[in-house]
Amino acid sequence: MSPEPAGAEDGWLVVVDPQAVFADPQASPWGSVMWADTVPRIVALAQAFGPARTVVTRFVADPSLGGSWGPYYEEWPFALVPDDDPLYAVVPELAGAADHVVTAGTFGKWPVLRGLVGDDARLTLAGVATDCCVLSTALPAADAGATVRVSAAACAGSSLENHARALAAMALYAPQITLT
Repeated sequence: MSPEPAGAEDGWLVVVDPQAVFADPQASPWGSVMWADTVPRIVALAQAFGPARTVVTRFVADPSLGGSWGPYYEEWPFALVPDDDPLYAVVPELAGAADHVVTAGTFGKWPVLRGLVGDDARLTLAGVATDCCVLSTALPAADAGATVRVSAAACAGSSLENHARALAAMALYAPQITLT
């Protein structure tokens, strides 16, 4: 693994979906058991990059997407709440940590990040869940030409095993994706 990035000179920090829905496994079926240990590391990265070079993404259910999302929301109807529901709030530790907040109804956030950071951006990814939204953001970003670093210690998976499996999959994409 490469060392951690130093900050703004290293491009953009993208904090993927640091929201209440993913932060508490007692309150949400999507909550990560790894979140509590991960959030201080994400906060430290956000401080190093500063708010001007940090982007926070948010997932908000969008049943109008159709296709495979219909059956998905049949399995997870609790998520069908409005954008301003407390379920989708950014966790207090990271509220205000970024000048840029983008929202998408898909796992991957590259489509909403691309216009802000550019195709050949240098990204450091942190957040939740390693095995879903982080992975789904990293792959298309790298494919579009971005240089992607994934801060393994600042990512939380749906489980320890799934976190490790997602990191192993992303490591296959070196040098476009590196783990720090």
